[in-house]
Amino acid sequence: MKLDLDRVKKFFINDNFAKSAGIKIESINEDFVECKMEIEDIHRNAVGGVHGGAIFTLADFTFAIHSNLDNLHGADVGNTVGQSCNISYLKSTKGNWLIAKSKCINKGRNISVYQVNITDDQNNVIAIMIGNGFTIAKK
Repeated sequence: MKLDLDRVKKFFINDNFAKSAGIKIESINEDFVECKMEIEDIHRNAVGGVHGGAIFTLADFTFAIHSNLDNLHGADVGNTVGQSCNISYLKSTKGNWLIAKSKCINKGRNISVYQVNITDDQNNVIAIMIGNGFTIAKK
């Protein structure tokens, strides 16, 4: 299957929450999806650090894209939705950007598992998320 970055960007252009967070889809292939977000004041918590919700939003959006690549490229499968996610925050960011890169751990007919690593632009590992997806069969 040939993946088309423009097709993915066009599909997710209506994801208003990700758009309002400033998330950009950088690259896709069968092995990974990479998204990034420039850290702005809106992403900061009361003590000046990057809010955990901003980090999770970046990870979750990257997971959503990766787990739906087959569906977006014409495979006869349904939409994959998040069934559960677990994120571990490892350190605060020192950079100006957050970068999320996903990889598929396991993909079954209905259940899939993805790992999303979040780093900053200084190569510090900020968080790791494991997302379990459930593919809803087409009717």
